[in-house]
Amino acid sequence: MPDQPPQAAALPPDAVWLGLDLGTQSARCVAVDSTGRVLAAASRPLTSRREGVRHEQDPEQWWDALADACRAALSGIDADRVRGLAIDGTSGTILLADASGSPLTPGLMYDDGRAAGQAARANEAGAAVWHELGYRSMQPSWALPKLLWLLEHEPAASGTGVRLLHQPDLITWRLAGHQVASDASHALKTGYHLTEERWPEPELAELAVPPSLLPDVVRPGSLLGTVCAAAAAATGIPEGTAIVAGMTDGCAAQIGAGALTPGAWNSVLGTTLVFKGTSPHLVRDPGGVVYCHRGPGDTWLPGGASSSGAGALAREFPGADLDRLTDLARESATDAVAYPLVSTGGERFPFRAPDARPFVLGDPAGDAERFHAYLLGVACVERLCFDYLDLIGAPVDGPLTLTGGGARNRYWSGLRADVLGRPVWVPEQAEGAVGMAVLAAASGGVGVRDAAAAMVGTGEEIFPDPVRTARWTPVYLAFVDELAARGWLDGAVAAHARERARRTSGTHAREREEQ
Repeated sequence: MPDQPPQAAALPPDAVWLGLDLGTQSARCVAVDSTGRVLAAASRPLTSRREGVRHEQDPEQWWDALADACRAALSGIDADRVRGLAIDGTSGTILLADASGSPLTPGLMYDDGRAAGQAARANEAGAAVWHELGYRSMQPSWALPKLLWLLEHEPAASGTGVRLLHQPDLITWRLAGHQVASDASHALKTGYHLTEERWPEPELAELAVPPSLLPDVVRPGSLLGTVCAAAAAATGIPEGTAIVAGMTDGCAAQIGAGALTPGAWNSVLGTTLVFKGTSPHLVRDPGGVVYCHRGPGDTWLPGGASSSGAGALAREFPGADLDRLTDLARESATDAVAYPLVSTGGERFPFRAPDARPFVLGDPAGDAERFHAYLLGVACVERLCFDYLDLIGAPVDGPLTLTGGGARNRYWSGLRADVLGRPVWVPEQAEGAVGMAVLAAASGGVGVRDAAAAMVGTGEEIFPDPVRTARWTPVYLAFVDELAARGWLDGAVAAHARERARRTSGTHAREREEQ
């Protein structure tokens, strides 16, 4: 298991902590005790509207689905035990609301790519700040460019009392009964200055963003307020329960995985692939696709969100029995590899390519081989993420945990370990909602690492097979070469991937000889 502190501070033994999670496809609530045991969980589906590069959801559905999930999860929980909650959401998802908290616009989702022109404006105005913060430039899917798009295109944006809300802000407003502060994790992609802990006012003024639009911001883990009577009636969460500032979904999963020591990484495979690691220093990315959250203590949480992931399976194999396809794919194990982009909005990480589109290398025969090509494609994107992170100086040699829905597929997790050529951990209960329960538990003065040590189970370690690693490495390099040939991947990144593969091939050869 990833390293944990030798002594974990004591948590109230009878307490129950709630983790709320707003994902792409569902809203979820888990009730977790101080040992990390999940006492109850419930989720409700969410629906999206996709049109070209646009991706929207109805913010009212977030509240309705989450309230229903909370009522279901808490139906058998003693109300006196519930102490606190925290919520995560998808990074960069925003909306505009009126002075009472009612949505004025749809929720523009984390991968909505409509704001390319606004991103160029944001990058011109804020270049010095974005450079200082390490990510150097904003992508069209980030919150600030989308906010500029809303200000330009939504008539409601010119009204009085209009507020910018990040996805969880709508929920915390309704839980408290009034607007509360946003958390710095979600505010990152809106341009919040993480090192100086302020909004960059001159740059935002140049972009004509009204200061009154922006929420107050606090660090994750801060107390925001308590659940009001109306919210208690709607959700089943006891009135007076502490509301704790959360983090984005990738950070939430990282906490839930216990990946909080320097060099540790958590790879979240859901609709898309989200990477989060822990670094003792701020990682600055010349390519602008890696960004850093503030972590516990003096640490930083570098990471990136790909536009590739398991969502490609839903698109390519609608209604299919994925367990059966996995069994068939295991037998086929074709060398064909698919680039598993989820939508037509291009790629965000480990490279930026707005014009990137899915493709398949090789000629898979039938659904089973085609399915395997997509499983293998995600593993190749994952390996490329690590090669890129190593290139820009992020520490990558710590333990790796796999979380998200894709980690429940045992064959896929083993395939990912083989392609990466490194051991992986699949924690027992590592998901964003559990991470938020851990963060809620840490709000009473217990450190996040101590809370994680007490609440995160060890799970299973999966070791790579050196023979299979040697088999998949040429497939991976062919995949990298194809990305470079199409003009999407920088040649220096491709060269670094080949060099890392060359350096590690000797190690794998020695391991094969020892078997």
